[in-house]
Amino acid sequence: MQSTANGTATSLTTEYLQSNRFWVEIDNILEAVFIECSGLNATTETYAVKEGGLNSHVHLLPVRTTYSNLTLKHGLSSSLKFWDWYTKTLEGTVERHDITIVLYSSEKLNTPVRKWLISGAYPIKWTGPTFNAKTQEFAVETVELAYDFFKHTI
Repeated sequence: MQSTANGTATSLTTEYLQSNRFWVEIDNILEAVFIECSGLNATTETYAVKEGGLNSHVHLLPVRTTYSNLTLKHGLSSSLKFWDWYTKTLEGTVERHDITIVLYSSEKLNTPVRKWLISGAYPIKWTGPTFNAKTQEFAVETVELAYDFFKHTI
């Protein structure tokens, strides 16, 4: 607890979270070390209601929420786990898994500070690495996932 200028208590912390301290688990198992995770995005549609006699504004009521696709990038390895998972989608079998993205504290080692629980994810796009003999960069595999919804915890 910190106090403000007028003496009231506040729970504001000064720790700013670094985006590079995260793990991604699939069904609570760490399948790969991911170098990038993007697409945590939720958007809620609204419906405009015009109230009779109220001409200053309209009421916007929530309708439904949609979630953007999640994109995971990781160093290509000898494992074919993600390609095999995507192949099932190609063949018409949707195999859903729950995914957890865990963001760790930059100040307290191995202490999770935020979690996103992604429900019912399955691959809809797979992108292989770009090859270039002039560089020594790691080969990167990208998997794009559709999912039902996510919850933000901790």
